[in-house]
Amino acid sequence: MATYSVNEAAVAHCRRLIEAKQYVLDSDWGDAQPNADAQNAYLEKHSWDDYAAWHLGLTEGANDETKARYAFVYGDLRRVHRTGLIACVYRASEWRHKDVELAAHDLLQQLDKTSR
Repeated sequence: MATYSVNEAAVAHCRRLIEAKQYVLDSDWGDAQPNADAQNAYLEKHSWDDYAAWHLGLTEGANDETKARYAFVYGDLRRVHRTGLIACVYRASEWRHKDVELAAHDLLQQLDKTSR
């Protein structure tokens, strides 16, 4: 099983988006999460650093500037999705990636507090 470290730049990006109220509170994450075509289209117009900022996890041992390097996407490449953060918490917890789980949980708490 892969191991992950927390992508601190992505955590900071997500926090900025939440503070700017760039979020969706109710969505079907299965429909909202970016598929391969959406990711490829995004990469055609944005840098790998921009792409990385949408992923809370960095895959240990994977090469930079490859999709395999980035895991735990939390938004639709425009806005944070509450359901995306919930999915990150759940998946990280299920796979026992505690640091990513806690980062996603903290962001979810910030989103819920901000959106009250």
